[in-house]
Amino acid sequence: MGERRLCVVPDVVRKYRELGAQLLMQSGAGVSAHLGDDMFADVRFAASAGEVFAAADVVLCVQPPRTESIAAMKPGSVLLGLLQPWSSEERVRLFMERGITAFAMELLPRISRAQSMDILSSQGAVAGYECALIAADHSPKFFPMLTYAAGTIRPAKVLVIGAGVAGLQAIATARRIGAMVEAYDVRPETREQVESLGAKFIDTGVAAAGSGGYARELTDEEKAKQAERLARAVAQCDALITTAALPGRPAPRIIGADMIARMKPGAVVVDMAADTGGNVEGTVAGDKVWINDVLVIGPTHIPSRMPVHASEMLAKNLFNFISPFIRDGALALDWEDEVISGSCLTHAGEIRHPGVKQALGL
Repeated sequence: MGERRLCVVPDVVRKYRELGAQLLMQSGAGVSAHLGDDMFADVRFAASAGEVFAAADVVLCVQPPRTESIAAMKPGSVLLGLLQPWSSEERVRLFMERGITAFAMELLPRISRAQSMDILSSQGAVAGYECALIAADHSPKFFPMLTYAAGTIRPAKVLVIGAGVAGLQAIATARRIGAMVEAYDVRPETREQVESLGAKFIDTGVAAAGSGGYARELTDEEKAKQAERLARAVAQCDALITTAALPGRPAPRIIGADMIARMKPGAVVVDMAADTGGNVEGTVAGDKVWINDVLVIGPTHIPSRMPVHASEMLAKNLFNFISPFIRDGALALDWEDEVISGSCLTHAGEIRHPGVKQALGL
């Protein structure tokens, strides 16, 4: 399943129009999100994506644009969306060569004011919800307790690894379905959030709280200690959902083949990090594989499984980011604003984000 989300929805289009902005969309762009052209009032349609890139002063995107699309953009135009800033030196160089002001929403500062703009969190919530449903759909067991004429069936036990936005949503969804849920995160401060959702927090004795709300990488000794305790919990669960990710880096390998070998026959693993290498040894991105008698699922484009609400959330995030700087239909960026300066990837032919610059060696 490919990308089905859209970066504007009809309600948000009206908000842009109220600010005096003109909107240009590729005809049919919203069909995969069940949003036909006739649902968008006061929008001008172009026959191709190339026409949109060539004509727009500000381009909103879901995924990073292709090379030919970047080449078609106006010099000095603005690009805003999920740009995967760490993944392609070539793409960043093209932004600089074209003089494009690119804002990568992955770089959004983790401050209170930016929460309404946080695409990673909104789309993470969608992904966590979907992964719980994928696990329930593929499990050979009922998730909730079931009482029937001949007795009672115990609820399935679900283990969620990672208690960020995605993990917490997976926990909440699995609990609503009726499963018994345990969860683990290397950040000890997440215990209270996990327990508030009715799940049991697994304490491995390893704490790895990092900056910006993310976890730091573990030492080899910490990884061994974590693996020993986790292995026991993994062996006891009926469904395992992994959500651990490090921005700009491959997903940390948490579940090894030895852990999979100890799982119950018929157990299900859903690896949310399949796109970036996976948390589970043996995960194949975009596929389902049997390892012994354990089903390991590596879903990709997970938020696109629910394109209507995922698009609505994403469109509002982008609007909340850019709308304060649209005045009388014109864009006036405030470079003193922490959100603007902190999210900027490239501007005026230069790379502006020091972390990305260092990571790409530019």
